[in-house]
Amino acid sequence: MQEKRWHVELIIDEDEGRTRATARLCTADDTRISGTGTARLNPADRNVPEIGDELAASRALSDLAHNLLECAAGDIEELTHKPVELRS
Repeated sequence: MQEKRWHVELIIDEDEGRTRATARLCTADDTRISGTGTARLNPADRNVPEIGDELAASRALSDLAHNLLECAAGDIEELTHKPVELRS
């Protein structure tokens, strides 16, 4: 069995109580898919940057997973010439 490696890069930045994360997937065949996620500090909450990072990163990864599923469905439709019903 041949092993494949895909790489996901997470980029996180913060600005004035908002955290934004971008997850970028790169495959061996140069497929590139990304997802984004954000988090906002509630003014009533204590500022813990790690929590904002975790929330934004998890949302970016979730968005990336959804976009990857959409990409796979498009590939299947292209091969079969039939619509695909996505199920999670």
